[in-house]
Amino acid sequence: MLREIALFGAGVPSLLLYFLATVPLFLAADHVATPLGLYRLVWHPPLVRLALFVCLFSGLILVTRP
Repeated sequence: MLREIALFGAGVPSLLLYFLATVPLFLAADHVATPLGLYRLVWHPPLVRLALFVCLFSGLILVTRP
């Protein structure tokens, strides 16, 4: 179950920590996909980028869940 984590004395939702951990993963995947030209093959590249971020975010949550 996702809960709050004490960070510097303030309660922070654990989803924020997952979000912050997903950002570097997304940037690395985006940095690899852009020079390969994978975004030229799709109809709406920003939508594919959003879907990639959501997939990484949900995958990180599912992998690290007890």
